Amino acid sequence: MSFTIYDRLKRRIAYTAYLALLPLAPRLGEARRALMQENIKRPSRADILNYLLEVCRRISGTNETAYLEIGVRVPTANFSSINAFRKFGVDPGIEAPSQAVDFRMTSDEFFRKLDCNEVLSPETRFDVVFIDGLHLAEQVDRDIANALRFTKDHGFVVLHDCNPPTEWFAREQYHFFREHSLDCWNGSTWKAFLKWRSMSSISSCCIDSDFGVGILSKSFSLGAPNTSPNPFFEYQVLSNNRTAMLNLISFDELQRTVEAALTR
Repeated sequence: MSFTIYDRLKRRIAYTAYLALLPLAPRLGEARRALMQENIKRPSRADILNYLLEVCRRISGTNETAYLEIGVRVPTANFSSINAFRKFGVDPGIEAPSQAVDFRMTSDEFFRKLDCNEVLSPETRFDVVFIDGLHLAEQVDRDIANALRFTKDHGFVVLHDCNPPTEWFAREQYHFFREHSLDCWNGSTWKAFLKWRSMSSISSCCIDSDFGVGILSKSFSLGAPNTSPNPFFEYQVLSNNRTAMLNLISFDELQRTVEAALTR
């Protein structure tokens, strides 16, 4: 059987790709197992967000809650399940351009326009802001800072992907071997959350479900600030100390903490 140059080239490319992927095999196997474990955890981020919105209703004495979601992508994944009197979505439409969203723009542009009275109103304040946009620490940090400016005093800023179960989930490049990634990417969101976990002016915790649902509050005492050192934001340091660093708790623990505060 004779082989053409094209056949040989295909084999060479396939072999090169195989050699490139070979070191990743253990990580991908670990990631598959972690993904299966994470997918069976409950509650979902929508359940947690709806609980926090209900808390805001009880505090304000009105049903007129306002919710903002940064990074909607596909509304049925979360946005459509949220129970709020008014809710708004922000997404630039890069990954899902055909999906409907209130504000087709980046979060930076949205907050700039909000400041300038070009969308909604500068006096707008949200009960809950959910951040699930670009999963890179620098962007998430800006989203947190902006969200806190427009969140009511009794409100919450909530983040998805704060507890990456393995280093593969925490990689910074989403498109790195995307076809082999199991569609798993938490990015470096955890670094931005950890930065804010260390601030005494903000109280925070992370629910051990749905890849880590981080919660920031200006008024509720959700736990002491992080004091565990990780000055260079190294993943292995996080992995060895994630319970303390993230204030990793169950949803039941969150409910007990919040309900106790409401009855005081």
